[in-house]
Amino acid sequence: MLQRLMMCTAGLFLALAVSAQDYKPVDDSSSIGFGIKNFGVTVSGTLKGLKGDIHFEPGNLGACTFAVSVASKTINSGIDMRDNHLKKEDFLNVDAFPVITFKSTKITASTKAGYMFLFGDLTIKGVTKAISFPFQAQPNGNGYTFTGDVTINRRDFGVGGSSLSMSDQVKINLKVVAQPAK
Repeated sequence: MLQRLMMCTAGLFLALAVSAQDYKPVDDSSSIGFGIKNFGVTVSGTLKGLKGDIHFEPGNLGACTFAVSVASKTINSGIDMRDNHLKKEDFLNVDAFPVITFKSTKITASTKAGYMFLFGDLTIKGVTKAISFPFQAQPNGNGYTFTGDVTINRRDFGVGGSSLSMSDQVKINLKVVAQPAK
């Protein structure tokens, strides 16, 4: 009986070790979206150029890390004139700050079934702020699809100046498809 219990325990640890892996985000399959109210109308868009490193161990959240970035010059709201304005100094200042980065500091279990909680540092325009939000990790072939939503204050990052027509709150929707790193 003890031998069978030890074999089951060893099998469980082996399964957890096999599921622990390093991943790379797949930009073409992922989506980084945003929405903000401007003159009372929600303006939405996307960012591309997703790169980074993800270490995900579902059985050991303390060992998990996310270090990812998107290219700020890829901002796309569907209107070229608006996108060109968003790339300028008072918004994303893409010439001086070509990437927006996120680096996790901690991942914990959530009280909501199927969710985890991600803590980390978001850097936009050279300003780094701590953020946190719930997310899900769904197995996807050999990888995972990570999804979550977070709301940030654009003024915390010096985005958009003192515009009164634009909301301070920006909702970010994340769907990050990650495949094993090669």
